[in-house]
Amino acid sequence: MTNNKQVVEKVGQIYDWVTQQIQDEPVLAGECKVCGRCCDFEAFDHHLYVTTPELMYLADRLGAKNINPMATGRCPWQKENKCSIYDYRFASCRIFCCNGDKDFQSRLTEETLRKLKSLCTEFDIPYRYTSLPIALNSFTRPDEI
Repeated sequence: MTNNKQVVEKVGQIYDWVTQQIQDEPVLAGECKVCGRCCDFEAFDHHLYVTTPELMYLADRLGAKNINPMATGRCPWQKENKCSIYDYRFASCRIFCCNGDKDFQSRLTEETLRKLKSLCTEFDIPYRYTSLPIALNSFTRPDEI
């Protein structure tokens, strides 16, 4: 059995690393205008993908009972153009900005995914990179992710 607390701690460290990369490159990262457009995946015509360790992190922070299916094309945690789980949001949410440099975002995403995947290897947990609706609609318990 995986030590979920260690995985959660390491995901937090990866998220801190992402934040530092964004702070180090503010022009390339862009500035979020808190418009909420990117949280409406259908209208914005994009997908949000999440990894197994990120779901473990979110379940730990919110409580597994608070991970609900995604009923629409809009992020279930977006409330009045604000993220209700901002401190616990996924790596893709941290990296993406409507006015950010796409190459910077791609490089940062690839490096972040490499780090998240390495956690799966280190802790012998399955690596999945799944769209948010599929991940949430199939979520049961953290130890079954």
